[in-house]
Amino acid sequence: MSKILIRGAKVLGGEPQDVLIEGSTIAAVGHGLPDGGAEVVEAGGQVLLPGLVDLHTHLREPGREDSETVLTGTRAAASGGYTAVFAMANTFPVADTAGVVEQVWRLGREHGYCDVQPIGAVTVGLEGRKLAELGAMHESAAGVTVFSDDGKCVDDAVIMRRALEYVKAFDGVVAQHAQEPRLTEGAQMNEGIVSAELGLGGWPAVAEESIIARDVLLAEHVGSRVHICHLSTAGSVEIVRWAKSRGIRVTAEVTPHHLLLTDELVRTYNPVYKVNPPLRTERDVLALREALADGTIDIVATDHAPHPHEDKDCEWAAAAMGMVGLETALSVVQETMVDTGLLDWAGVADRMSFTPARIGQATGHGRPVSAGEPANLTLVDTAYRGPVDPAGFASRSRNTPYEGRELPGRVTHTWLRGKATLVDGKLT
Repeated sequence: MSKILIRGAKVLGGEPQDVLIEGSTIAAVGHGLPDGGAEVVEAGGQVLLPGLVDLHTHLREPGREDSETVLTGTRAAASGGYTAVFAMANTFPVADTAGVVEQVWRLGREHGYCDVQPIGAVTVGLEGRKLAELGAMHESAAGVTVFSDDGKCVDDAVIMRRALEYVKAFDGVVAQHAQEPRLTEGAQMNEGIVSAELGLGGWPAVAEESIIARDVLLAEHVGSRVHICHLSTAGSVEIVRWAKSRGIRVTAEVTPHHLLLTDELVRTYNPVYKVNPPLRTERDVLALREALADGTIDIVATDHAPHPHEDKDCEWAAAAMGMVGLETALSVVQETMVDTGLLDWAGVADRMSFTPARIGQATGHGRPVSAGEPANLTLVDTAYRGPVDPAGFASRSRNTPYEGRELPGRVTHTWLRGKATLVDGKLT
């Protein structure tokens, strides 16, 4: 049985301790643990976190392997400190049957860089007209518990109600891409002063907020769980806060880019800043940070959306929407939440591991760093600061908004059930 001793790590940002891994399990946590012939990793005061869990990743396989594959996407995940990711259903073919979700699940198991939990489509072909095979996907080997038409909104209230009723039987969750389509026809960026000055079609905040308001009321009526994908406006925060005060079973996520970037960047007309939902205002950014800090927003999810060069390096109107995020997420969260004093590292562990694992029912992930628990761990050099270089990304795509930008923190090691997937910043 392999043994690894992580010496002098700040567990969840606390006092330095030693962590002994034996096989796939944490054997002991304490001070001055003997190495007993174990491989020793000198942590030197780096922060040790439970392996990160991303509830919102696009792996593109099957169908768009030119953007990403399960292999390259999970390598990117391991590089970013993730030990589990949930793969969205907008593939080709769509993951709306047991066969497709099992294919994605098996590819994740074969490659071994992190666990891959497929998300099933809510509707057949993401077309919003007929419920997909929710029960069959749940009962498949993949054991799907999260369903989403992400990329498209389930805008039909009757279909959304039926989906919430269906998943309630096995305590599943519907993850909604909140975008009223008729309010966003031709939209190119956030509706506001900048869109007016640039002459680009505006994407109003109410297009997101109106769907969230409807869906939390539906969830209350049905008594089921609804999750709000990539929440992006101050108004959305207030609706979720109100819903939680009523005991409605709603959870919400925010992306790293919505915690840091604003619509002012669109003035460059650089399509790397084109994303769905769009970058919002500074007021929205500050509201999102406060909501993540106080728990109104439950988790950080990357919405890792890889695109090939030709789909982003073109004029703004023709460019695809989306940004890669797995390899920079933790750095952005450190920049916006930890270094600003809004969250400590225990709070980061909650928002990026414990709670997403709970929402998605990711068995063995999001567990405490303590004896007897699975050794899914991430070691972070929080003192590091340097420029982002997409040339070194493990992802197949390079559409990052942070190229050349200095960000703090660097994941040095990742362990999946005791097996190192990243060592000294390099994939194994």
